[in-house]
Amino acid sequence: MAFEQSLFSKVFTTSVGLGKEAPRSAASYERELAEHRGTEIRLREELASEEALLRQKDQLIHAREVLSMEADHRLLNGLQMIVSLLSLQSRAMPNADAAEHLSAAANRVATLARVHRRLHALDSEKTVAFKQFLRELCGEYGSMLASEDRCKQTIVVEGCEANLPASIAVPLSLIVNELITNAAKHGVGVITVRLEGLPEGGHLLSVCNAGPSLPEGFDPAASKGLGMKIVQALVEQIGGALRVGHCAHCGGPEFAVGFA
Repeated sequence: MAFEQSLFSKVFTTSVGLGKEAPRSAASYERELAEHRGTEIRLREELASEEALLRQKDQLIHAREVLSMEADHRLLNGLQMIVSLLSLQSRAMPNADAAEHLSAAANRVATLARVHRRLHALDSEKTVAFKQFLRELCGEYGSMLASEDRCKQTIVVEGCEANLPASIAVPLSLIVNELITNAAKHGVGVITVRLEGLPEGGHLLSVCNAGPSLPEGFDPAASKGLGMKIVQALVEQIGGALRVGHCAHCGGPEFAVGFA
């Protein structure tokens, strides 16, 4: 009898203990469920906030692109206006030297506009396929020469392909413009623009034509002409070196820019 009472006491105690533990597990489950629901709500709110920020970012990018396009449009219009005014002033100028300087200034501004327009079309590109870029620009230069009654002079682009960053392509384009203008003014025949790779690395960009030889001892650094000063400044900007001599292909004067 004593043994049965002892066994009953143990079973009863265990049953009571289980009964007390069950409510605690259910309460814990409810708390965890509530925490999970709270976490889910916070995550949804954060996700909604992130989506709102992304939409706002897209709107800002679109607005910036619109403003950039508008700024480029205004810049090109302003450059075209300057070209027109300089051209009109040049034609109205009685002094031939002054008229020539104004016409050259108009051509330089027009070149800036052409380079800017073509580079703007490559905004999404990190590099510029420079030989093709030169062909397009030189095609416009050729049209400009034809409009100035220099139809006997044509421009040819030769050499290798090269992908260049815009920071190099822009100054080189302006250098080519100055050298072509100089060749058209003093030379005859075909003007050749050539891009070559150098064995030691880097490239050589040259402009030549079958014109009269340069004066003995000609030093571009000592030249008083605005065109040569512009070329020198642009060559220094890209860390290049300007070389003047005779072209091995046509025998005429050649201006070449070596750059890394």
